[in-house]
Amino acid sequence: MNFSDFITDNGKRVNKEHFIHLIQVAQIDGKISQPEMDFLLKHGKKFGLTDPEIDILIKSEFKHHYDPPYSLNQKFDQLYNIAEMILSDEEITEGEIRAIKRCAIAAGFKDKHIDGLTDILLKGIKNNETEESLLSAFKNHIFTD
Repeated sequence: MNFSDFITDNGKRVNKEHFIHLIQVAQIDGKISQPEMDFLLKHGKKFGLTDPEIDILIKSEFKHHYDPPYSLNQKFDQLYNIAEMILSDEEITEGEIRAIKRCAIAAGFKDKHIDGLTDILLKGIKNNETEESLLSAFKNHIFTD
């Protein structure tokens, strides 16, 4: 195995873990709606998963520990994906809000920034703002706090 194979395999493993987490967010209300399923299929392929892998992961019953990435940009990217998942069916539940906040805490964001981060993500995505502009807004939020 050469070095590039290791990077690809590791990247797929990390993406698979994040994808599992997105599935868990989609299942919070007890069902996966069609918009949520469409989101999962689109992102599963983006993460390099095959259709059979996606199907197996969606049908699996499991508890999975969330291992957040190290960099702020990657953490924010994953929370952005979670917020997109929450908004995909245009119905935001209390369970989904708790889930994104739990993920933010697990990713190492400070408690005092969690509500602001959640608001920035959910409102920004609803308003079709770019991920980069939302990350910038979040950075401004934490540095003015």
